[in-house]
Amino acid sequence: MKIHQEEIRLPARGRGTHEITALIEREVARSGVRRGIATVFCRHTSASLVIMENADPSARRDLEDWLDRLVPEGDRHFTHTLEGADDMPSHIKMALTRSSETVPVSDGAPRLGTWQGIFLWEHRRAPHERTVVVTVMGE
Repeated sequence: MKIHQEEIRLPARGRGTHEITALIEREVARSGVRRGIATVFCRHTSASLVIMENADPSARRDLEDWLDRLVPEGDRHFTHTLEGADDMPSHIKMALTRSSETVPVSDGAPRLGTWQGIFLWEHRRAPHERTVVVTVMGE
């Protein structure tokens, strides 16, 4: 079994979903794995990962807006506020979503659905450089 692992530094971006599918496809290709799995792990507590529709950006905006309504900034019950009004909501949003995604690999490529993309979901307003770890295993 082959194992390939790479840490990818993502440029600083503000709040929202940012597609990283091409970066993951590149690492799967570099791995030489034809059949197996690829795992993507986000190394942060105020950003997450999501597999989501990649054709119509309004689907992602609706998801982002819905989560903002579910976990609003300025909740008077938050005590973790030293890093700004968006910090604790960002931690909660990460905990409610996912820090990793696993995708099957077939014929040397991630086997995503027709309209699926892999996105880093930045929950903070200010741009932050982020790091994801991609691990590809298989034969």
